[in-house]
Amino acid sequence: MSRPSPTLIGPTTPEQVHVMSINIRCDRSGDEGTRPGDADHWPERRPALIGLLTREQPAVLGVQEALYGQLSAIEEALPGHRRVGCGREGGSHGEHAAIFYDAERFEALSWDQFWLSDTPEMIGSTTWGHTVPRIVVRVQLRDLATRRELTVLNTHFDHESESARRRSARALTDLLAGGSLPAIVTGDFNAAAHGSGAYTTLVTDGPIVDTWDTAEARLTPAWGTFPDYGAPVEDGERIDWILTSEDITTVRAAINVSSGGEGRFPSDHAAVQALLALP
Repeated sequence: MSRPSPTLIGPTTPEQVHVMSINIRCDRSGDEGTRPGDADHWPERRPALIGLLTREQPAVLGVQEALYGQLSAIEEALPGHRRVGCGREGGSHGEHAAIFYDAERFEALSWDQFWLSDTPEMIGSTTWGHTVPRIVVRVQLRDLATRRELTVLNTHFDHESESARRRSARALTDLLAGGSLPAIVTGDFNAAAHGSGAYTTLVTDGPIVDTWDTAEARLTPAWGTFPDYGAPVEDGERIDWILTSEDITTVRAAINVSSGGEGRFPSDHAAVQALLALP
């Protein structure tokens, strides 16, 4: 079983941005759900997630599958951060693909949320063959020290429909098209890096690059990002990615498979991290 690891990246200099993406796995501890002792039991995973975020202190964090009641764990670990994004069923309802940012470092100039469908502004819409709503959150940030601006998008693609994932990837490229700012895209894409239509659309034939591939240094083995509470698998599928526009330099990249002090993993997914240098 994995043990707690030392900080992989942690706080950074003003010239660099530490970005993390993690699917925190929704809380299923209600009636007929998980029970104490289950690997998936949120009340017992919560301290491990708080510990991970407290150690790493990402300046920008994209989360997936977060129910409203789980957001307090992130706020406890990152009390200086602010959040953008609402539930995929509107307001506080349903899973969130929220973006947290360090409010001492950045200010949000604008943000919006789109549903991955033919009607992107209709709350809860699904038109591409997926049965649950899928969303993307976008925020424009300004660095308070350097005044540099950047765009961050966070998303969670469908887990069943390949067609929906391809359409979602095209929707993201449309959102990025014509943008003049450096861009960062985080998410659980439910698709293998280098082996899926979504990756081909976004990266291979698309406008952005994969930080794991372009990093000047990799701090960890190439773990698969969905260990499902099991032992991490080296060279497993990477379905969680941090992508950037080509003008951003990836200094370091990591896939964090550490667990809490009692061997409790914070999620069935591994966190992915990148230390970025903006142009």
